[in-house]
Amino acid sequence: MDTRNAARIGRDFSVIGLGTWQLGADWGDVSEADAHAVLDASVAEGVTVFDTADVYGDGRSEQIIGGYLALNPDLDIVVATKMGRREAQDAANFTLAKFREWTDRSRANLRVDTLDLVQLHCPPTAVFTSDEVYDALDTLVAEGAIARYGVSVERVDEALAAIARPGIASVQIILNAFRLKPLEAVLPAAVDAGVAVITRVPLASGLLSGKYSRDTTFAANDHRTFNRQGEAFDVGETFSGVDFEQGVAAAQEFSALAASVGLTPSVAALAWLAQLDGVTTVIPGARSVDQARANASAGSVPGLPANFSTGVAEIYDRYFREAVHGRW
Repeated sequence: MDTRNAARIGRDFSVIGLGTWQLGADWGDVSEADAHAVLDASVAEGVTVFDTADVYGDGRSEQIIGGYLALNPDLDIVVATKMGRREAQDAANFTLAKFREWTDRSRANLRVDTLDLVQLHCPPTAVFTSDEVYDALDTLVAEGAIARYGVSVERVDEALAAIARPGIASVQIILNAFRLKPLEAVLPAAVDAGVAVITRVPLASGLLSGKYSRDTTFAANDHRTFNRQGEAFDVGETFSGVDFEQGVAAAQEFSALAASVGLTPSVAALAWLAQLDGVTTVIPGARSVDQARANASAGSVPGLPANFSTGVAEIYDRYFREAVHGRW
């Protein structure tokens, strides 16, 4: 597994991490035993970054990770959690008192005194320019509740506002073959500032696996069923905000592109992201051991040819640019 570092993170991250939304909720049911098996498989393949949030399963994802790491105390794993979506999405709720409340809960769930990395979880846009918010986060670092902090964002302008702040260690953003806008300004700005970039939704909620057809259905408690139009949270988190039928068609073309370099679509999509200058780690989710192993294998794929990126851009321009590029 290749690793990357960023000046403000100050430690190596595996280029493929593990997103654990699936282990908490909103992707159907995953037992604790199955979740531990996914964590085991990921670690065995060189994954050193687990990404979670205090609202994934109302803390279940954090609790599973905390229990797993308690059973494996010698592992050197970075746990990146998130906070800010346990309250109404009002900028006035992003206060030091609330931050202490939320981080205390996460510390208990994860069974640690100091959280490795805490990210504001796609808060209202006004939060990203609030001096008081960053002062509060600096206070938590000074108090030892968190080691470092970052943000998870929906939009490019939010990412750029955060990167300009000297205390920001990381920015998490949706970036995949169907969402290319962050390539233009976010990655160069992060490189210049020494900020880590964590790329989420790297497979466009599974579309880029090439396994879905227009008739594919998902469980009722899977966000790919209940958030198709953004009913529960930002629609960009589900299939990257692209139309499902268009996504299925584009995924078939992407699958052919992946085959041209001898890779499965999922591995090609993850490897392409991991090889981008400025990307620190990619956090696909996994609900099975086989998925976890396949995802991790993308972290050791040799350099893809330049024409692969050309092919990605061509598919994006034809299917998605008009609908998504200006939105996020």
